[in-house]
Amino acid sequence: MPTATKSKIIAGHRLHEKDTGSSDVQIAILTDRINHLTAHLQKSVKDFASRRGLLAMVSRRRRLLDYLHRTEPKRYRSLLEKLNLRK
Repeated sequence: MPTATKSKIIAGHRLHEKDTGSSDVQIAILTDRINHLTAHLQKSVKDFASRRGLLAMVSRRRRLLDYLHRTEPKRYRSLLEKLNLRK
Protein backbone atom coordinates (compact mmCIF):
# COMPACT_ATOMS: atom_id res chain seq x y z
CA MET A 1 0.00 0.00 0.00
CA PRO A 2 1.45 3.40 -0.93
CA THR A 3 2.33 5.62 2.01
CA ALA A 4 0.12 8.47 0.77
CA THR A 5 -2.94 6.21 0.72
CA LYS A 6 -2.19 4.85 4.17
CA SER A 7 -1.68 8.38 5.52
CA LYS A 8 -5.08 9.46 4.15
CA ILE A 9 -6.76 6.47 5.76
CA ILE A 10 -5.07 7.17 9.10
CA ALA A 11 -6.01 10.86 8.93
CA GLY A 12 -9.63 9.98 8.24
CA HIS A 13 -10.06 7.50 11.10
CA ARG A 14 -7.71 8.56 13.90
CA LEU A 15 -9.06 9.42 17.31
CA HIS A 16 -6.45 12.05 18.18
CA GLU A 17 -3.49 13.80 16.54
CA LYS A 18 -0.85 11.09 17.04
CA ASP A 19 -3.15 8.08 16.66
CA THR A 20 -1.80 5.48 14.24
CA GLY A 21 -2.70 2.19 15.89
CA SER A 22 -6.20 2.38 17.36
CA SER A 23 -8.72 -0.26 16.41
CA ASP A 24 -10.51 2.19 14.11
CA VAL A 25 -7.34 2.91 12.13
CA GLN A 26 -6.33 -0.76 11.95
CA ILE A 27 -9.78 -1.80 10.72
CA ALA A 28 -9.81 0.96 8.09
CA ILE A 29 -6.36 -0.04 6.78
CA LEU A 30 -7.33 -3.72 6.68
CA THR A 31 -10.56 -2.87 4.86
CA ASP A 32 -8.62 -1.00 2.17
CA ARG A 33 -6.19 -3.90 1.75
CA ILE A 34 -9.05 -6.42 1.65
CA ASN A 35 -10.86 -4.44 -1.04
CA HIS A 36 -7.68 -4.19 -3.11
CA LEU A 37 -6.93 -7.90 -2.80
CA THR A 38 -10.52 -8.87 -3.58
CA ALA A 39 -10.30 -6.97 -6.87
CA HIS A 40 -7.03 -8.77 -7.66
CA LEU A 41 -8.50 -12.19 -6.91
CA GLN A 42 -11.46 -11.57 -9.21
CA LYS A 43 -8.96 -11.31 -12.07
CA SER A 44 -6.52 -14.00 -10.84
CA VAL A 45 -8.77 -16.84 -9.80
CA LYS A 46 -5.97 -19.36 -9.22
CA ASP A 47 -3.85 -17.19 -6.90
CA PHE A 48 -4.36 -19.36 -3.83
CA ALA A 49 -1.50 -17.84 -1.80
CA SER A 50 -3.11 -14.41 -1.98
CA ARG A 51 -6.49 -15.95 -1.16
CA ARG A 52 -5.00 -17.38 2.04
CA GLY A 53 -3.62 -13.95 2.94
CA LEU A 54 -7.03 -12.41 2.26
CA LEU A 55 -8.71 -14.87 4.61
CA ALA A 56 -6.17 -14.04 7.31
CA MET A 57 -6.84 -10.30 6.89
CA VAL A 58 -10.61 -10.81 7.02
CA SER A 59 -10.20 -12.85 10.19
CA ARG A 60 -7.99 -10.20 11.79
CA ARG A 61 -10.49 -7.45 10.89
CA ARG A 62 -13.34 -9.56 12.31
CA ARG A 63 -11.49 -9.98 15.63
CA LEU A 64 -10.80 -6.22 15.82
CA LEU A 65 -14.46 -5.46 15.04
CA ASP A 66 -15.60 -7.89 17.75
CA TYR A 67 -13.27 -6.20 20.25
CA LEU A 68 -14.57 -2.76 19.30
CA HIS A 69 -18.16 -3.98 19.57
CA ARG A 70 -17.49 -5.30 23.08
CA THR A 71 -15.71 -2.20 24.34
CA GLU A 72 -17.16 0.76 22.40
CA PRO A 73 -20.49 -0.11 20.71
CA LYS A 74 -21.12 3.47 19.55
CA ARG A 75 -17.72 3.72 17.81
CA TYR A 76 -18.30 0.26 16.33
CA ARG A 77 -21.59 1.30 14.71
CA SER A 78 -20.17 4.56 13.37
CA LEU A 79 -17.14 2.74 11.91
CA LEU A 80 -19.36 0.17 10.17
CA GLU A 81 -21.31 3.00 8.64
CA LYS A 82 -18.19 4.94 7.61
CA LEU A 83 -16.50 1.94 5.98
CA ASN A 84 -19.75 0.68 4.46
CA LEU A 85 -19.42 -2.73 6.14
CA ARG A 86 -22.33 -4.97 7.03
CA LYS A 87 -22.74 -6.96 10.20
